Amino acid sequence: MKARTVIVGGIAVIGLGALIAWGFRPDPVPVDLAEVTRGPMQITVDADGKTRIRDLFEVASPIAGRALRSPVSVGDRVIAGKTVVAVVQPAPPPLLDARARVQAEAAVVEAEAALRVAMSQVVQAEEDLSHAASQYARIATLVERGVASVTQLEDATQVRAIKEAALDAARSSQSMAEGALARAEALLIEPDPEDELAGEVCCVELHAPTDGVVLEIASVSERPVAMGTPLVTIGKPDNLEIVADLLSSDAVRVAAGSRAVVERWGGPQPLEAILRKIEPSARTKVSALGIEEQRVDVVFDLISPPQTRPGLGDGFSVYLRVVEWQADDQLQIPLSAPFRDDGDWFVFRVTGEGLAERVGVELGRRNGRVAQVLTGIAEGDRVVTHPSDRVADGVEIVDRKTLE
Repeated sequence: MKARTVIVGGIAVIGLGALIAWGFRPDPVPVDLAEVTRGPMQITVDADGKTRIRDLFEVASPIAGRALRSPVSVGDRVIAGKTVVAVVQPAPPPLLDARARVQAEAAVVEAEAALRVAMSQVVQAEEDLSHAASQYARIATLVERGVASVTQLEDATQVRAIKEAALDAARSSQSMAEGALARAEALLIEPDPEDELAGEVCCVELHAPTDGVVLEIASVSERPVAMGTPLVTIGKPDNLEIVADLLSSDAVRVAAGSRAVVERWGGPQPLEAILRKIEPSARTKVSALGIEEQRVDVVFDLISPPQTRPGLGDGFSVYLRVVEWQADDQLQIPLSAPFRDDGDWFVFRVTGEGLAERVGVELGRRNGRVAQVLTGIAEGDRVVTHPSDRVADGVEIVDRKTLE
């Protein structure tokens, strides 16, 4: 009887102890788990970009005058050499102020005096030539009679030729004086408002230099313009490129020919682009946080056909992922799983008993989502992501999803 009592009492004590131990046993730590997988992986340089038309054609005024109201509107299609995109009316002569008028009237008086002098020189030259001609005739007669020598005839011939040349010079001087007078009198001509309608006949019509679409008009309304003033910008909307400004430290990681994925452009599918050019010089740009950064413009060619990007036009915002490196079959884990300890990388792997096992790993390349695993764990292992301070080697863990 006593032995049975002792045995029952012992069992009760053991059971009570087990219940007490079970009650004070720590609960498993809930964690997020991820599986180690194999698959394609790529490293990208991400940046905001903006589209622009590759070849722009600006039509400028060839003369100073008044640009009439634009015959085209933004978005109109134009044909090279046929579509009139701008009309410029030549500027009328300027009005004369009091000083300019006095100067112009004085120039007319001066030109009239110069003309009278030239006319007097013509008369004098004509008289000199007439006298030389009569002298030549008289000496020629005397030579025939044998009274005068041949030398005297040669001298008379030379004098007559000189006087003829002097007459020609005098007449040329008279023509120059007449032209100077006409020019001086033209300065006094005032613009006539009644001639504006006739002036439109001589307007300069500017045609489209290429087929395309009107992208920008400097001013739709009529306005005065100087020579070389831009009037209209024309381009082909389907001939697009993308420009993005990268940090100089990111620009050296990519090269011409790198593939880029174009996202957030507004369409359902991403577009493809190829890096064509990296500008040779950087510029200083202040970020939104007030930090000075060295930025480099990088230009991309869109290789997706125009029909896959309807509505995409000049100056549209896009997001670029430039591929720096990629591989097809790589062992990888979420970037939130590994952690540093004394310069080395570790992860917590789940054992078959549901315990956390601290394992050292060697990582390779990393992007914004996953890290390449070189050694330490194998495909199919499960690792803890975002491990908290409660997770340690040998601690019992449980998948948080099973508790929901």
